[in-house]
Amino acid sequence: MELDAKIYVAGHRGLVGSALMKSLNERGYKNLVTRTHSELDLTNSVAVADFFSTEKPEYVFLAAAKVGGIVANNTYRAQFIYDNTMIQNNVVHQSYLNGVKKLLFLGSTCIYPKNCPQPMKEDYLLTDILEYTNEPYAIAKIAGIKLCESYNLQYGTNFISVMPTNLYGPNDNFDLEKSHVLPALIRKIHLGKALEEGNWGAIDDDLDKLPIEGVSGKDTVAAKLAILKKYGVVTEESDGVSVEIWGSGKPKREFLWSDDMADACVYIMENRDFADTYDEGQKEIRNTHINIGTGTDVSIADLAELIKNQIGFKGYFVFNTTRPDGTIRKLTDVTKLNSMGWKHSVELEDGVQRLYKWYFNSLEDKRSD
Repeated sequence: MELDAKIYVAGHRGLVGSALMKSLNERGYKNLVTRTHSELDLTNSVAVADFFSTEKPEYVFLAAAKVGGIVANNTYRAQFIYDNTMIQNNVVHQSYLNGVKKLLFLGSTCIYPKNCPQPMKEDYLLTDILEYTNEPYAIAKIAGIKLCESYNLQYGTNFISVMPTNLYGPNDNFDLEKSHVLPALIRKIHLGKALEEGNWGAIDDDLDKLPIEGVSGKDTVAAKLAILKKYGVVTEESDGVSVEIWGSGKPKREFLWSDDMADACVYIMENRDFADTYDEGQKEIRNTHINIGTGTDVSIADLAELIKNQIGFKGYFVFNTTRPDGTIRKLTDVTKLNSMGWKHSVELEDGVQRLYKWYFNSLEDKRSD
């Protein structure tokens, strides 16, 4: 990519998109084009066509998506498959029609089968059934991979698909109803520590920054205790404070710092093409996507202990085994990515410390508003 090239980052405000914007800016790319959802609805094919014909971006990072945790994926199944397939179809098709030089499509490792061999190689795609709770989202992302592959093979485009593992970092989603496991644990354990210390100022700051079901720091103590209890942060006179964790705590997950993910994406856009994603002479060109991860994982129970130690919470955990565990293990094989010359730099312990600091500082910023 040329430093003065016009680059469109779709989904620039999210966890992924904001990290991409930061990475591109740090590298000297200044001609960046963005649109908020209110400015451009990517599910609207007419609006997307008008945008591309007017702006004529040369490169596209497709990070826009409807995302969420287990509850959101399982509850809003129709929205997850419809919104994501519409976004992908519109952006990829208009990129082709308007001569985009290169596009990077970001998916997710949930594309792999529920009982996938570990670590998950790119070749394991479509070898078995998907995990049920996020099946609609996974199918949408698989369709995105095949869309990029098919346009490349038929039209000669240069569209690359990458599948990041579980991401975390600045601008993460800390909404307890919809967030992923790591930010949810950080927030709940932060609230648990404040509760055990009787630090209602910290609790009020947290709830004012991000109310839970409409309950803010301005509500009564009873209302605040009730909503915290509903989301698994409970105080008992005899036992102290507990934090509930969904499932058994046994599933293992891999986590990648969002800035590392962005660095990998920009590296691929700068140094690799679609032709680099498969072996020359391959009769059937498939599984051209690239896993992005660390190649290491941790159990949810051990992750909770790590966060507990980082924050200084002295209470205990309650594992709610009536709630789903999801896939038992999801570890990426990053051999393909590493062979392309890229490796992650932020380890989990350091990343958790960074994210908690970011979240705590965001509460400080709210207090000073």
